[in-house]
Amino acid sequence: MRLMTLSAADTLPGRGGPGRDGRGGGSGVAFWIQGRQRGRERAEKARARGDRARKYEAMKQGESWALNPRDRGPAKALARDYIDSKRRISEYYMYILVLLLAAVFLRNKTEQQYISPLVLVLVVIIVIDAQVIRRSLRKLVGERLPGESTRGLTMYAVMRALQIRRFRMPAPRVRPGDKF
Repeated sequence: MRLMTLSAADTLPGRGGPGRDGRGGGSGVAFWIQGRQRGRERAEKARARGDRARKYEAMKQGESWALNPRDRGPAKALARDYIDSKRRISEYYMYILVLLLAAVFLRNKTEQQYISPLVLVLVVIIVIDAQVIRRSLRKLVGERLPGESTRGLTMYAVMRALQIRRFRMPAPRVRPGDKF
């Protein structure tokens, strides 16, 4: 039989003392508790992941309980339907921007002369489209939702119009050309 001496570090709370093999590590109870806690944490993470997935799918469908606060309300729903019911040049803004970004890196001077004004024309078109959206959206909200606040609605609608249609969140409920 071998005698063991305990150092001060082995007798501190939480250290557990020597195990069966005499090398330290304690009785294994701490590992059992840690294993249960890790299992509980994994289960909570899996449940949270499932909740997030369910909420994401509901948000894609336009369920009101799952929408972010910026997307809630009848005025925002009307703005989304208004933007989604028409095709606009601002919808293709991102595609054009990628092409222009690639063209900026061209070394040809004559092509560079045309690219800079083209970018400015694109910005002017977006600003004009934003003004058209603003005017017609205020008129539409005034007719269908009298007394509803239009604060922040123009920016919300313009940002939605600038997004590529398939990446819009919540997903469009109406197709281009449909009445809403």
